[in-house]
Amino acid sequence: MPTPRVVVLDYGFGNVRSAVRALARVGADVELTADKTAAAEADGLVVPGVGAFAAVMAGLRGVGGDQVVDRRLAGGRPVLGICVGMQVMFAEGVEHGKRTEGLGEWPGVVDRLEADVVPHMGWATVEPPEGSVLFDGLHDERFYFVHSYAARAFPLTDSPTERMTPPLVTWSEHGDRFVAAVENGPLSATQFHPEKSGDAGAQLLRNWLDSLR
Repeated sequence: MPTPRVVVLDYGFGNVRSAVRALARVGADVELTADKTAAAEADGLVVPGVGAFAAVMAGLRGVGGDQVVDRRLAGGRPVLGICVGMQVMFAEGVEHGKRTEGLGEWPGVVDRLEADVVPHMGWATVEPPEGSVLFDGLHDERFYFVHSYAARAFPLTDSPTERMTPPLVTWSEHGDRFVAAVENGPLSATQFHPEKSGDAGAQLLRNWLDSLR
C-alpha cells in the first residue's frame, strides 16, 4: 500500500512543525511548503491555522491557498483544516465587530464563544455522529482545544451537498455547543488540534491518512 503524500500548507500561520511531525509519525510522507503545484498534486492537503481569522485569510490568499483549496475540493481531492484552518472554510468570521469573508466552502459564521471563560483552552470530549471516518474507534476520547471563536451552527446538516455526501458534524461544548469537526466529502476539519491531542489525535490523523489510500 503506497505511503500517502501530504502537503502541510506553509502560509505563515499555524502550528506547522508539530503538524508535520504528527503526520510523519503516523506514516505520511509529509512536505511543508507554500508551492501551489505541490499542494495541488499531493494526496492530501492540510491547512493549519492559529490566531485571527482575518490574518489567516490574508496569509492564505497571499500564497494562493484559497485557489488551491477550491480547486482540490472541486476535483474531490482531500483537504484537512485544523483550528483556524477549519474556521476559514466557513462563509465568514466576525472578530471585534469586523466581518471577514472566508473560503465559503460551508455557509455559516464563526464568532466569539459565549462562555464564562474565553479562550477555551484544554481537553474536552466531543460528540461524533454515526458513520464518522475521522472518529472511527475514538468515541469518548478527549481532544485538545485552544480557541476563542467557533461556528455555533452548521446549516448543512440535513441535506446532501453538491459534493454528494451529507456532512457529518461533530459537536462539543464550552458555554454552549459549537462545531468541533466536520466531514463533508473530500473536506474534513477539526476545531481542536489533533497534533496536540496525544494518542487520540494520532489515531484521528491515521484515520484521515487511511482515507487517502
